Amino acid sequence: MQAKQKGNRQERKAKMILERVGYSVTKSVGSLGLFDLIAENRLNIRHIQVKSNRLPGPVEREDMAAMKAKLPANSTIEAWVFYDNQAEPRIEFL
Repeated sequence: MQAKQKGNRQERKAKMILERVGYSVTKSVGSLGLFDLIAENRLNIRHIQVKSNRLPGPVEREDMAAMKAKLPANSTIEAWVFYDNQAEPRIEFL
């Protein structure tokens, strides 16, 4: 399977998980930004990077950490990693 197709599938899966628990989710067009998904509800905003089988690398983590200071206090930055043959992602708050 091509990496882009797999990534799109994992992003759709993450979006469905979030919508099921009441979030309104926006997907980054082309997933070329720092975050793949922005999920909002009345209480918080979740900025999510979706990965397959690996956590974000050091450069990505550094970029995300720099962004944290610019976000509202009720925001989180998360990495969702979908490992092969597992239904649920590993979620790491950065």
